[in-house]
Amino acid sequence: MTDVGRRARVAARVLARAETAAKDAALLAMAAEIERGLDALMAANRKDLDAGKAQGLDAALLDRLELNPARIKAMADGLRQIAALPDPVGEITDLNYRPSGIQVGRMRVPLGVIGIIYESRPNVTADAAGLCLKSGNATILRGGSEAINSNHAIAACIQAGIRQAGLPADAVQVIETTDRAAVGELVTLKEYVDVIVPRGGKGLIERLSKEATIPMIKHLHGVCHVYIDDKADADKAVRVAFNAKCQRYGTCNTMETLLVARAVADRILPVLGKMYHEQGVELRGCEATRRILPGIKAATEDDWYAEYLAPILAVRVVEDVDAAMEHIAKYGSQHTDAIVTEDLSRARRFLREVDSSSVMVNASTRFADGFEYGLGAEIGISTDKLHARGPVGLEGLTSVKFIVLGDGHVRK
Repeated sequence: MTDVGRRARVAARVLARAETAAKDAALLAMAAEIERGLDALMAANRKDLDAGKAQGLDAALLDRLELNPARIKAMADGLRQIAALPDPVGEITDLNYRPSGIQVGRMRVPLGVIGIIYESRPNVTADAAGLCLKSGNATILRGGSEAINSNHAIAACIQAGIRQAGLPADAVQVIETTDRAAVGELVTLKEYVDVIVPRGGKGLIERLSKEATIPMIKHLHGVCHVYIDDKADADKAVRVAFNAKCQRYGTCNTMETLLVARAVADRILPVLGKMYHEQGVELRGCEATRRILPGIKAATEDDWYAEYLAPILAVRVVEDVDAAMEHIAKYGSQHTDAIVTEDLSRARRFLREVDSSSVMVNASTRFADGFEYGLGAEIGISTDKLHARGPVGLEGLTSVKFIVLGDGHVRK
C-alpha cells in the first residue's frame, strides 16, 4: 500500500500540470476502451454475479453489482460528458488590486491523491477515475470483494485509455487484494493520500470514520423523504412519490419515508397504496395510515430511521408542513428531501429550513445525482458541511489557493 501511495503521489504531480487536451484525450480513449470491451466486462461481471448469488447477496446488492449493456454504455457516456465539461484546474477568480498595488486572487487546484473505497457498484470505478483525472487528481480505488472481477476489467480499460493519451497509468490504481487490512492501510497513508471518499453502507463508513487519519468526503446513509402537502397537485404528488420509491430501490437517493398531510391523506394514500402494491412494495405505516390502508404493517420507531434500499416504504400522516419538517429533522440523514406543493411560501420555507444536502420542490428525490445535476458524474454524495456538500463533481475534487501578482512590490 505504501508503494501504491508513493506511485500515486508521483502521478498526481504529472496530472496537476497536464494540459486539458491531454486529460480529455485520456477520457475519450477510456470511453472507447470500455465500449470496445463490452463482452469482456459482461463476462467478468457474470463471475461476480454468480459468486454473489452463491454467497446469498440480497436483491438490492445484486442490482447494484450488475452490469448490462445499458449501464456499460452509461459509463462510457459519463466519461465523454466529463471530457466535455470545463476544466476547473487553473481557473483564477476574484482577482483584485489591493491598496498596496498587488493583485490578489484565487486559483483552483487539484486536491492531490484521492483514495476511494466503495462497495458493489462497479460503475464507480469508471466514474471516479474520470472525475479524478479531469480534476487533476491521482486516485487509488479499492472496490468491494463482491465486484473484484468487474473492477479489474474496467480498470484495464481505463489504464489503456490513460496510456494512449501519454499520461501515467499510475494516475488510476485499483487495489488488487480483497484483504480488509488494505483498507485500514489506505485510510492512514497520510504521507501520500490527501482525501478519502467512502461509498458504501453505513457499516463501512462508520468503520472508516473511526479508523481514518485522513479527511473524508462522505455520507452515512440516505433516509430520504417526500412530503405531500395539503396544497399539492394530486397528479404531481402521485407521480413524484411513486417515482421516488420505485424508479430504483437500491440507491441512496431513493425515498424511504413518505409523509402525507392529514387533509389529503384520504385522497392520496389509496391511490398510491394500490400502485405500490402492484409493484410489490411493502408498506409500514403509522396508525392513521393503517386506518386508510388496512392490512399494511405497523411502522416501528426503527422504521422512521431505516434506509431500506429495498421495496419497503415507511408512511406517516402528519398534520402540516411544520410537522413534516420536524419529522425530517429528527429522523432524516441530511441527504435529500422533497416537498410536493403549489404553495410558494411553503415551498420556500421547506427549501430554507430543511437542512439537507439536496432539497427539492415538486421533483423526485431520484434526481439527487451528479449526472442529473450536470456534473458529468459524481464521486459520491456528501452530507458534510465543510468543503463539499451534495453530489461531488469536478469542483468538489479541487481546492483553491491564494495567488498574488506584483511588479517588484515590497511591504512597507
